[in-house]
Amino acid sequence: MSCETITSARNQLAGKISQLTPGAVNTEVILELNGGTKVTAIITNSSAQSLGLTVGKEACALIKASWVIVTVEKGLKTSARNQFVGQVKEVKTGAVNSEVIIALPGGQLIAAIITNESATHLGLKPGVEAIALIKASHVIIAVK
Repeated sequence: MSCETITSARNQLAGKISQLTPGAVNTEVILELNGGTKVTAIITNSSAQSLGLTVGKEACALIKASWVIVTVEKGLKTSARNQFVGQVKEVKTGAVNSEVIIALPGGQLIAAIITNESATHLGLKPGVEAIALIKASHVIIAVK
């Protein structure tokens, strides 16, 4: 499945649902991308039902670049369920913010928008190992 959807979400990651765990109000959705990377999303039960989510169904994870936190510090304990280790592919510096593109081992790219000060402080440049942190509640699931 391709995620060539017209949205403002820079990150559109295609995969197959590998696990669904319904709760009283929300459902935890595990989406496995090509290369084995797993993305965890927390969505409402009614959304999971209306999307017709089932294990094995193709879906896309949509994540706004401004929702991605970047660190270079390994071993941080955080509440972010999604922690993707990759290498910085590109840094585009603007007047206030920088766009950081992190390449994951499976070939997927994660875009993050962070302040220029943070990009400098973290020493972000192509080839540097970086970690993209994304809360499960900041992942939107889309299906065709």
